[in-house]
Amino acid sequence: MENRSNSRVNTFHTKKPKQYSSDEMVFGIQSVTEILRSGKDIDRLYLVKEGSFPEIQQLAFERRVTIQRVPVEKLERITRKNHQGAICFVSSIFYAKLSNVIVGVYEKGQVPLLLVLDRITDVRNFGAIARTAECAGAQGIVIPARGAALINSDAMKTSSGALSHLPVCREVNLEETLKYMKESGIKVVACTEKTDNYLYDIDMSGPTAIVMGSEDDGISDELLRLADHHARIPLVGQVESLNVSVATGVVLYEAVRQRIFSENEPLVDEGV
Repeated sequence: MENRSNSRVNTFHTKKPKQYSSDEMVFGIQSVTEILRSGKDIDRLYLVKEGSFPEIQQLAFERRVTIQRVPVEKLERITRKNHQGAICFVSSIFYAKLSNVIVGVYEKGQVPLLLVLDRITDVRNFGAIARTAECAGAQGIVIPARGAALINSDAMKTSSGALSHLPVCREVNLEETLKYMKESGIKVVACTEKTDNYLYDIDMSGPTAIVMGSEDDGISDELLRLADHHARIPLVGQVESLNVSVATGVVLYEAVRQRIFSENEPLVDEGV
């Protein structure tokens, strides 16, 4: 008989091949150079492994855009046009600076509720998560510079406009990001099946960052080690896991429930 205590929190469908939209893709050395100069945020920058692109590399370094060196076959799969060994994808949003987001939340007198997505790669999952996060009052989403979903028109559509209101922060090193959050007084809660602690036993009424893991293998071991708490969602049916966007909704709204209860509790104590 299956041991339900080991059921997975995060979920996951078989990965589908990535679909790229030509409306968001820029290719060719001169075009990629100009888009980097424009100041627009770049989601992906692919350069062929054996190529030399000194100006693109310098601009990418200045803009803190991660370069992915790939074989020419990958570029050929993305487009059959004359890419000259350089392809980039323009983000549909402007990325926010995490330190500004956290400072802004505290300055407004709000209690931080942030979401960290460790390698969520499905665009529609990401859009659905963003929609739920905005509805739950989260003040920001953090994603890694590499291994995250493209924030394209599909993500914008699936989010139902939430990505126009919810800051997204792109960080090169999520381990350093979690350390910075903890130094900023924010508790880090990792949602994982690798624990006996239920979600409902974790206090998320104070400043909290919720970490959700990859569709394939959940949260990385490095991030799990940094978390203040591990939590899992109880599953009592026959299916072993939830889709990651659904699981994120469950966790976020437990935090919302706790915060509403926490706000109302003093009224009960005072006999009002």
